Amino acid sequence: MDLTKIKDPSFLKRLNNEQLVELSSNVRNFLIQNLSKTGGHLGANLGVVELTIALHKVFNSPQDRFIWDVGHQAYIHKILTGRAGQFDTLRQYKGLCGFPKRCESEHDWWETGHSSTSLSAAMGMAIARDMNEEKHSIVPIIGDGALTGGMALEALNHIGHEKKNVTVILNDNEMSIAKNVGALHSALGRMRSAGKYNRAKDDMEWLLKKIPAVGGKLAQAAERLKDSMKYFVLPGMFFEELGFTYYGPVDGHDYQDLFEHLNYAKKTDGPVIIHVMTQKGKGYHPAESDVKDKWHGVGPYKIESGEKIKAVDAPPAWSSVISEALREEARVDKRVVAITPAMILGSKLEKFGEEFPDRLFDVGIAEQHATTVAAGLATQGMKPFLAIYSTFLQRAYDQVVHDVCRQNLNVVFGIDRAGLVGADGETHQGVFDIAFLRHLPNIVLMMPKDENEGRNMMHTAMNYDDGPIAVRYPRGNAKGVKVDEESSMIPIGSWEVLKKGTDAVILTFGTTIDMAMNAAETLTKQGISVRVVNARFIKPLDEEMLHEIMEDQLPILTIEEAVLQGGFGSAVLEFAEENLYREQTIKRMGIPDRFIEHGSVSQLLKEIDLTEEAVAANIREILPSKRKRA
Repeated sequence: MDLTKIKDPSFLKRLNNEQLVELSSNVRNFLIQNLSKTGGHLGANLGVVELTIALHKVFNSPQDRFIWDVGHQAYIHKILTGRAGQFDTLRQYKGLCGFPKRCESEHDWWETGHSSTSLSAAMGMAIARDMNEEKHSIVPIIGDGALTGGMALEALNHIGHEKKNVTVILNDNEMSIAKNVGALHSALGRMRSAGKYNRAKDDMEWLLKKIPAVGGKLAQAAERLKDSMKYFVLPGMFFEELGFTYYGPVDGHDYQDLFEHLNYAKKTDGPVIIHVMTQKGKGYHPAESDVKDKWHGVGPYKIESGEKIKAVDAPPAWSSVISEALREEARVDKRVVAITPAMILGSKLEKFGEEFPDRLFDVGIAEQHATTVAAGLATQGMKPFLAIYSTFLQRAYDQVVHDVCRQNLNVVFGIDRAGLVGADGETHQGVFDIAFLRHLPNIVLMMPKDENEGRNMMHTAMNYDDGPIAVRYPRGNAKGVKVDEESSMIPIGSWEVLKKGTDAVILTFGTTIDMAMNAAETLTKQGISVRVVNARFIKPLDEEMLHEIMEDQLPILTIEEAVLQGGFGSAVLEFAEENLYREQTIKRMGIPDRFIEHGSVSQLLKEIDLTEEAVAANIREILPSKRKRA
């Protein structure tokens, strides 16, 4: 079958199981072929091929609402809803999004990128459906890892209480981005091994009712024994206690098993959970045998061997630079511990865990909990390092405010993927953390220009005892500079001049320093002398240097790979206002007031006019008129 000819999923109604098996094989081959060129979330999608096809065969999208939690497992959904012909543009600039996207298709009812939101969205849709007296099904698909998120548990509680008709698909592959942790994961393990409780119960009741004369009474007795049987067969029946009817475990790669339970669920009144067992990476050996889940999200690869296509002799990833610096600190200070919300691999903490297994805590997909755990550790004299992506730190904002900053606790935040991240798009761009952290009392916020400065910043952070401190670092590779033999402390709030200049000043940090330096060199050739300052401390500012610059009335250009509203440039403007520098010229460059979609970082920077050419043009614009004529 030519998958690019699919317009909508209605054709599935006409296919028998044998044809569906052939379709599954075609879909897997299509994904393996296409993602070898574009990269993407291969493992998760290979695991839900049969499940997605079965859902679209039994239900009627878009009348019935599918809600994909996280969304990185929605590629098959995209294929079945007419988007296979766009897969050569997957995650590419102006191309097909790697997550559900409402503007792409009427079949995409909910946009995701962060986990654990599907059940709350489903509850909202169910309330609206019932108020409007409509009859469609609402089907959230959530993974076992995402179910550990507090928001998902809150939603389960609400749905069960209200007895809404919602069919929850629990896609259990026993592995999210990192190894699942916690009591709920263990409970699911007991459910996996216990067998199909509901099917056995119903078969027994059906047989008892067939017995003449006494069958009905025995069936009634069996119904009274139902709860006791439940605890015997499935200890800790968490979902049924919350008000759900539980079906499963179901073989997520067996169409007959899937159809039986999906149709059973459609006839059940009230909330239902179908516990579906799938194999992540199914159908592609390198992904199937991936115990460390390196095939969760991949770049281009060689299909035959699974070998990833990477740049040769590339510098270390920023995550590795920071985690290695953390290991160095942990060797000399037993108080140092690391915390991660299910991102051991992404934050490159594997080696830390191998060396210090009792000092690495993976709390699962629970960013709020992770932050307050770090705060609790800090109250007991420990030195907690919370490794967390910028986009996920947003989820723990209240905890940062109330539990860390308000109590002025010595928590070190490692803010990974700070700045534009590229192909994952708007849900993952780490461009808001400066604006939502800078105004909080007590916190120190910094970002290094290279790995040597990053190592020194980590040393500074882990030896800082005056409250919370955060180190931002980008996605991708560091610069490959030589690292000092010993780490050194950086004075809090101190900036450094990278290039002297007398006509104008560029204040910037991190990823945009090279952009500023290159623009300054271009301007030097044009007779314009520009000072470039590594403003490595975003908070506090280097007030001594700012006073010097503003007293000399040098025009200032600030550059940041972060949102302008409330950002670093805003801090410089505030300093000028507070110190009555009324004549000071200040211009800002950064992320405009909109969400930035997917594409390569270079393409996105060009789109928002954050380039060397734009830097040079802005410097020429802010120069005094007499200097422009010179």
